Amino acid sequence: MKFKHSPSALRGLILSLQALMYCAVFLFVSCEPAKENVDLMVTNANIYTVDDAFSKAEAFAVKDGKIIAVGSASEIEAKYTAADTINAEGQTVVPGLIDAHCHFLGLGFNQQTVNLFGTTSFEDMMKRVLDFQNTHHKDYILGRGWDQNDWEIKEFPNKNLLDKLYPNTPIALTRIDGHAILANQAALDLGKVTVDSKIEGGEVVVENGELTGVLIDNAERLVMDHWPKPTKSEMTTALLEAQKLCFDLGLTTVDDAGLGKEAIEVIDSLQKSGALKMRIYAMVSHTEENLDYYLNKGITKTDYLNVRSFKFYADGALGSRGAMLREPYSDKPEHLGLLVTDLETMTAAAKRIADSEFQMNTHAIGDSANHAVLQTYEKALAGQTDRRWRVEHAQIVSPEDFTLYKNIFPSVQPTHATSDMYWAEDRVGEERLKGAYAYKQLLDAYGKVAIGTDFPVEKVSPFLSFYAAVSRQDLEQYPEGGFQKENALSREETLRGMTIWAAYSNFEENEKGSLEVGKFADFIILDKDIMTVDAQEIPNIKVLKTVVGGEVQS
Repeated sequence: MKFKHSPSALRGLILSLQALMYCAVFLFVSCEPAKENVDLMVTNANIYTVDDAFSKAEAFAVKDGKIIAVGSASEIEAKYTAADTINAEGQTVVPGLIDAHCHFLGLGFNQQTVNLFGTTSFEDMMKRVLDFQNTHHKDYILGRGWDQNDWEIKEFPNKNLLDKLYPNTPIALTRIDGHAILANQAALDLGKVTVDSKIEGGEVVVENGELTGVLIDNAERLVMDHWPKPTKSEMTTALLEAQKLCFDLGLTTVDDAGLGKEAIEVIDSLQKSGALKMRIYAMVSHTEENLDYYLNKGITKTDYLNVRSFKFYADGALGSRGAMLREPYSDKPEHLGLLVTDLETMTAAAKRIADSEFQMNTHAIGDSANHAVLQTYEKALAGQTDRRWRVEHAQIVSPEDFTLYKNIFPSVQPTHATSDMYWAEDRVGEERLKGAYAYKQLLDAYGKVAIGTDFPVEKVSPFLSFYAAVSRQDLEQYPEGGFQKENALSREETLRGMTIWAAYSNFEENEKGSLEVGKFADFIILDKDIMTVDAQEIPNIKVLKTVVGGEVQS
């Protein structure tokens, strides 16, 4: 039996079938979950999350400046739609780097002064001063960066030539470590400095009964306390210039090791206006006035500013023989260095800070200074745990004192090891050198290290710090096998020290330092895989993008 259909009936049947198909498609699509809108997706990346497991990922999503999901590219793309997407094209992504000890404002000010870094002689230094002044015509001349250890004649310079060239213009040229200056007579006259001038924790260097112009550690204040203070405009310019330099090198948080109240207020104002996007952990410079003010005010914490610590100086620097040693310098018998802050003052301050929520962070280079600080901390904290008080540099430590770091956070700068290794043994001898720049021993003692550069004492690049930590060599791969290689850090330890451990040292580990859900979307994209590239290539790594809170800064 055959059924016949009219053309109109067939058309109706076809239309009905089409309608059923459309309905099926509609039902299928409507059953798919709607994608969530986010501000940014990063996909196709080689991501080191630096979480507890040091796990890797391919993608993450960002909303309102924070990471809301981390996973594979297919997982993130299936779940989210973004206003902006960064296709990393396989490049390496790591958390934004944290410089755990630097001088951010000082770096900015350095851009306005004579650059003396890398000078090869006193004559080279004088030429740079002349070239600078012929261009800038300053009423007061500042410079920084000279290091007599890099010169053929490794003696402190003398002011005589400066006096002849600039008899009426005050000049203060700061040594690379900030712990000595060369001042001309016009500058010395500001503070009425004579051969008989004395100051606790400092030295006015005199030779043959005459001033040389060199002032070490606290003696710098004899001149600098009379120097014109920078204006807010100059401070603003310095901060913004420093920010540009740091963003270009992948730093998203900096720990500025010593700021005054006015500088902190300018930083806060610039951050609130949106001009300064750099996150800053501010160590308040120790003065009695600052101690009184901030202990009364309490901790200041915003998304961009953290004021919760005080910066002290126990001693000076090894290069200028200001570091306080337990036995005399090997190359200067009967000289022990300088105690910059007397023990009575330090002990009283430590007790006040221990009774607050603030941290105490103290510069200690010599073994005597480290011992004194560790003992002071231990007594003041009296069994308190998780206070994260820091020793900045922890440079030369007596063998028996490493155990005292079990409750004290070591904050170290790996490039100091490779900058000082040429002459450090001359200063302290072979035996003491074994406990110097001992980053692995410090890591074993506390379980973490915070890593910084100490710029502008050293160069700004964190990749030089990373390289120095893992290779213990200079850029010419000297020495073969590495300087005291037993104290090198692994790449994972180094990256943690520049991210999550540095954040932990600032009590900020829950908001930054790793690429995890709930944390700020602070990250950088690199042109090489820092975890696998040949070690000699690490200093040459370039930052392709620096992102803070999901916003591209560089």
